[in-house]
Amino acid sequence: MLVETEQTMRSPTADAERLRLIQEAIEEIRPNLRRDGGDCELVEVDGNRVMVRLSGACVFCKLSSATLEGIQARIVEKLGELVRLIPVAGAARAKH
Repeated sequence: MLVETEQTMRSPTADAERLRLIQEAIEEIRPNLRRDGGDCELVEVDGNRVMVRLSGACVFCKLSSATLEGIQARIVEKLGELVRLIPVAGAARAKH
């Protein structure tokens, strides 16, 4: 028995629009991070999991968890659906 999940029911156009909205949310926040010597980039989107990489001053900042919460809230607001923002470490290699 095949159970169709929300992810398998979405069209490629819907997936592209969803990815665009996620990227747009991150881009809105990046100028503020860069002003403080940090940055954030989208690494991968897998269902409702959105992986991002903090860099620069954000890596060791005591407020990075608040930054991640703010990014997640912005993405949820734009998408109209719950997502889980997951920070990842390592070399940059985007996969969507």
